[in-house]
Amino acid sequence: MSEATRITPAATSYVFQTPEGGWRIVGTRVSLDSVVYEYVDGEPPEAIVAHYPALTLEQVRGAIAHYLRHRDEIDAYLVAQDKFAARLREQTRSHNADLLNRMKERRASAADASGQR
Repeated sequence: MSEATRITPAATSYVFQTPEGGWRIVGTRVSLDSVVYEYVDGEPPEAIVAHYPALTLEQVRGAIAHYLRHRDEIDAYLVAQDKFAARLREQTRSHNADLLNRMKERRASAADASGQR
């Protein structure tokens, strides 16, 4: 085989970690989380591409390969993200309790008014 026809493996990176610690697909704003959750839910790469038109099939497969190579690390990251999101939701509910109660009351009033017609 000549030098010109020899294929050498390319080290392509499909994901990167942001300065804030999140994971993204290179060249997009799509999170690795999004791809991994769909993959774990049983979606094939082609379906994931259909859900995220900014991604190519190669990017999705590369992101899945990265996840599989670093599964423990990425799974721990996803658990931490879920906990953070739950804390943030609770803080938001607590901080905005009065507003949320007023909105519920208005919805209930609107539902009662529409039922009286």
